Amino acid sequence: YKVIEELLYPDHASWYIAFARNEMAIVFSEKSAYAGLINETNWPEILLRDDVRFGRSDPDSDPCGYRTLLTWQLAEKYYRMPGLYERLLPKDTRFIRPKEVDLLALLETNTIDYIFLYRSLAGQHGLQYVILPDSINLGNPSLVDYYKKVSIEVSGTAPGERITLYGEPMVYAATIPTKAPNPGLAETFLQFLLHPEKGLKMMQELGQPAIYPPITDRPEDIPLSLKSFIEPDFL
Repeated sequence: YKVIEELLYPDHASWYIAFARNEMAIVFSEKSAYAGLINETNWPEILLRDDVRFGRSDPDSDPCGYRTLLTWQLAEKYYRMPGLYERLLPKDTRFIRPKEVDLLALLETNTIDYIFLYRSLAGQHGLQYVILPDSINLGNPSLVDYYKKVSIEVSGTAPGERITLYGEPMVYAATIPTKAPNPGLAETFLQFLLHPEKGLKMMQELGQPAIYPPITDRPEDIPLSLKSFIEPDFL
C-alpha cells in the first residue's frame, strides 16, 4: 500500500483497498538440527548454537533481507534480550544470498538448517516454519506504529548512498488509477479478488494470508460496487 500512497497519491489515485498480508517466519525442514525442538520462544537460543546454520537474503538487494534484520531488532525488544541483534548479525554470513528464493536450495540440500522467509513462500513450498509473534513478524496491520520503532540502513540507488528504512506491516493493496482506461472492468476484477469465497479464499488456500474483511483508508472514495466488501480502517 505504501507504493500507492507514495507514488500514486494524490494525482493518480485517491484510495486503496488492502486485501492480503504477509509475515516473516523461520523456515526449516525435517532434517534441520533441532527441528523437533524449535518454537516461537526458543528460536534465538537455537539459532545461536554453534552446530546450527541459518541463511538470510542480502538486505541491500532484497526486501526480505532487511525485513529479517528488522525482525531481529523487534525480537530483541519482545524477548527482552539486549544484544540479540548484534549476536545474530555476524553469524553464518557465508549463507547470505542475493534473493530469498536462492536460500531454498540450501535448505533442500541440508546445507543450512533454517532460513528467514515470508510465511507465504513457506506455505507455497510445503515447508515447515515457526510462526513468530505479531510483535516480531511485521504481519499485523494494527501494529504499524510499533513496527516503526526499529529501522535499518541499506544501500540507495546512487553509488555510496545509504537510506533508512523503518519497520512496517507487509500489506498488499489495490486501487484503480484515476485515469484507468477501463475502470468498469477493473471494478469487476476487484469484486472477484475481494470476494470471501472467491479471490480471498483462493489466496488463503495458496498460502497467502488474506485480510478479511479487506480494509480501506478512504471509504468515502471507493467505488460503490466495492463498498460491501470492505471495512473502513487506516494503516
